Amino acid sequence: MTSLEKNARVAGLLYILSSLFSIVRLIYIPSALFVHGNAAATASNIASKESLFRFGIVSYLLSNVLWTFVILAFYRLLKGVDQALAALMVILGLMVTPISFANTANDILALMFAHGADFLSIFDKAQREAFVMLFVNLHDQLDLANDFWGLCFIPFGLLVYKSRFLPRILGVWLMVVCFAYLALSFSGLLFPAYEAKVFSIARPVLFGEVAVMLWLLIMGAKEKPLKATSS
Repeated sequence: MTSLEKNARVAGLLYILSSLFSIVRLIYIPSALFVHGNAAATASNIASKESLFRFGIVSYLLSNVLWTFVILAFYRLLKGVDQALAALMVILGLMVTPISFANTANDILALMFAHGADFLSIFDKAQREAFVMLFVNLHDQLDLANDFWGLCFIPFGLLVYKSRFLPRILGVWLMVVCFAYLALSFSGLLFPAYEAKVFSIARPVLFGEVAVMLWLLIMGAKEKPLKATSS
């Protein structure tokens, strides 16, 4: 296994692990615990399934820690293609990390209000439940704002397209993924009534990430030899 192929497979593995942990908090936990428009049921679910909710918090943190290593792995893999583009990819890709770590505080506050600790007795039950829903929704809104991290898929896609060791179609797909993330962010923040519709349209595009993960892990990267030229 060449150094290039090894770097590609490591990047793919880290990418998959980061995404799996992210799915736990962003998809599984909301579907299992949150009840849209029902603060009482949401607070009750969080309090009764505390271990699951805490696992979601830890998964969210692990996902973002791993994402840092994913970006660095991509830089190591692609810096030889264009170092300036690779540096831009790193800068844009790591924008998500500090906001995501800060966003964890919303889940912790939601859990505290769901439990109704003694020092929160100044609030009645209905108020505590409302605060739970507030912090859960605030977490979602910050995640929507964080979708601007999708800008990193422009330099990432260009690097893949320009490289001689990954399919160009993946590079094009990654650039389209960028616009899908931006559409989700803008619709969620500016036109929330259309968020679900935009997501249904953007969902197939987002599978570009899955395609890249699997290609890197399974196929790796093999640089094509330069064609011989006749004098």
